[in-house]
Amino acid sequence: MPLFVILTLFPDAVTAYARESILGLAQEKGLIRILPVDLRDFTRDRHRTVDDRPFGGGPGMLLKPEPIVEAVEWIESTYGHFRKFALCPSGQVFRQSLARQWSSEERILFLCGRYEGFDERVRRLVAFEDLSLGDFVLSGGELPALAITEAIARLVPGVLGHEESSTRESFAAEGPDGQLDCPHYTRPRVWRGLEVPEVLLNGDHSAIEHWRKRAAREKTSRRGPASAPFNSIS
Repeated sequence: MPLFVILTLFPDAVTAYARESILGLAQEKGLIRILPVDLRDFTRDRHRTVDDRPFGGGPGMLLKPEPIVEAVEWIESTYGHFRKFALCPSGQVFRQSLARQWSSEERILFLCGRYEGFDERVRRLVAFEDLSLGDFVLSGGELPALAITEAIARLVPGVLGHEESSTRESFAAEGPDGQLDCPHYTRPRVWRGLEVPEVLLNGDHSAIEHWRKRAAREKTSRRGPASAPFNSIS
């Protein structure tokens, strides 16, 4: 069962999302586990201080190295070695191909940055890989961590109700040229004057598959280059 650990200052926010929908059902079935870990639990003062002013001056605060490093040491001593990612704007941009690659990992840990980031010595002591969802800035890494966790977890066998779902959706193709999924329709057949394409109603599965492939190619070409960030959250 894959274990996802999310190091955060807001474990309740992570828990609230992780217990809903696909992630919640997958955990209930014992297919994955998502464990938020509160960085404040690894502080040593009565105020549970996790941040401080940067040396040299400048705006904002930095996460202190001690809670982060000691949290990682405790987690790995308890559960074993993790593939470790730090969510930050300078990181590699996450893509569906990486979700497929990492879906076979047993343990993944995400460090959610806050404020102006974290003390650079953390990188010298912990083998984090930098990871981002795009070239813009959020207040913290919780949303990216949850998004990436969900993208990976969906590819774990049994998590999706229909195993074919993950092979037919957007970016499912191997390699950098994965395309968008085709448009989909459901009832009613006609709504506000808009009709479902006739080909989807005639029961000719060969024609339907041909239409879906052509529609997916057209949709992808309208979007632009496949290298552009999608769902970009950093």
